[in-house]
Amino acid sequence: MTRRLEGVLVPVTTPFDPATGEVAPVLLRDNARALLEQDVSGIVAAGSTGEASLLSETEFGQVVEWLRDVVPDQRWLIAGAGRESTRATIGACTVAGGRGADAVLVRPPGYYGSSLSAQALIDHFRAVADASPVPVLLYNIPKYTKVTVPDTVFATLADHGNIVGAKDSSGDLKQFAAYRSAAPGWATFMGSGARYYAALELGAVGGILAVACYAAGLAVQIRDRFAAHDRAGAGAVQEVMGPLSREIVEAFGVPGVKAAMDAVGLAGGAPRPPLVGLGRRERDHIAQLLAGAGLSGAANQGGARVASAN
Repeated sequence: MTRRLEGVLVPVTTPFDPATGEVAPVLLRDNARALLEQDVSGIVAAGSTGEASLLSETEFGQVVEWLRDVVPDQRWLIAGAGRESTRATIGACTVAGGRGADAVLVRPPGYYGSSLSAQALIDHFRAVADASPVPVLLYNIPKYTKVTVPDTVFATLADHGNIVGAKDSSGDLKQFAAYRSAAPGWATFMGSGARYYAALELGAVGGILAVACYAAGLAVQIRDRFAAHDRAGAGAVQEVMGPLSREIVEAFGVPGVKAAMDAVGLAGGAPRPPLVGLGRRERDHIAQLLAGAGLSGAANQGGARVASAN
């Protein structure tokens, strides 16, 4: 694959049929098409925002395949393949590759996380990368796994031929910088929309951002202005997008992301139990935040262009 792994990748939500609770493939594909029209670099299937831990393995494979139907070959399709055992993770990587994913995103196991040494994580990620039919990105997301991957793990695996990048969702810029230094040849993505611009300044190749599920155009503006060396312009857009990440993604998680998608005319819907959807007060608050940023309706899903500071 010759295209560069960079830019704005959207970790799409998984919509469910309100009557049956089953994954809704038409809505899934419609959301992806709308996001791709915002000039994002690709889609991440069945990640944390996609309620990966609440999907069956059959559903996981279906979601990847359904998204491959609409993600063109020149855009990235990455699948969240982290599982609780090395064996199961390898199996998920194999399924993802077989269903059309270009790469996989692999988190550390979390249930026994407190018992896993740095060497155990190295052995786990190495075994997965050795067996995976597609390239691997490591994924640090301590909010959910309760495990912070040491930067020494990145350094040890930096030369593995099938590990090509990483995503850091810790929200800690010092941690992100340590990862960049440990594996400078990797494509390292920021996972926090509130810290996207700062991460670009630290050498991030892009962002895998939940906020892009409902504000993809803002994330793309930051990407494009930064690439054009318009730092002031990129920073101005970050000032608009940052609160939309902090007050929705960080405050409410997946239910908040889905409510925001509903507010801009996409198919968010209810999360899968045991997650619970937001109440009317929270949904109204989110709608007001989005309206204030110029996001209202699917046609304006990316938000109004922010005037350059130059």
